[in-house]
Amino acid sequence: MTKAKWYFDFISPFAYLQLGRFSQLPTDLEITPIPVLFGALLQHWGQLGPAEIPPKRRFVYRFFQWNADQLGIPFTMPPRHPYNPLPSLRLCVAAGGKIDHVRAVFDVIYGKGLQPDAPEGVQAIADALGISDPEAAMSDVLVKNTLRTNTKSAIADGVFGVPTFCVGGEIFWGGDATEMMLNYLDSPSLFETDEMKRISDMPMGLTRAK
Repeated sequence: MTKAKWYFDFISPFAYLQLGRFSQLPTDLEITPIPVLFGALLQHWGQLGPAEIPPKRRFVYRFFQWNADQLGIPFTMPPRHPYNPLPSLRLCVAAGGKIDHVRAVFDVIYGKGLQPDAPEGVQAIADALGISDPEAAMSDVLVKNTLRTNTKSAIADGVFGVPTFCVGGEIFWGGDATEMMLNYLDSPSLFETDEMKRISDMPMGLTRAK
């Protein structure tokens, strides 16, 4: 079995759409889903989120729907986005964070289109996960610390966005890198060519003041 870490945040429809393709991945790929806080990644690397750039927000929202239609995956954006992902993330961690838990939460948010940080959305997620006391689950110190640790691990692995697969020390960001990851699984020397090595470590020609 080849082990893979899959870093994700429920705030990302890209993660939902990539999850919808998991059945097409090799059966000997052992995937561990790891929920992280996307906002903390943005803060660490000094980036804006896609929804923070108005024309990019319009484009990606249209792309989400188009991509879902192309893949044949049910997709409904919640009434407001971006939203506070902490309730969904913490509830998923509290439930155990297995792939079935991840699917159940994503189905509430983008399958049914419920607002995940509104009371009815939080309750729907809790119900889907079999959690009877969502407030207690979300305030559990172990749950909070697990999410923080997951996010720190993502940063240590060089993760800058979600979703990201980490396989063999290499990262593959976004659903459109799925084929690249599959190519790497078939050809582990993919990044060992002279040109791949050169562009991986080439110097910066120009830097922009932050």
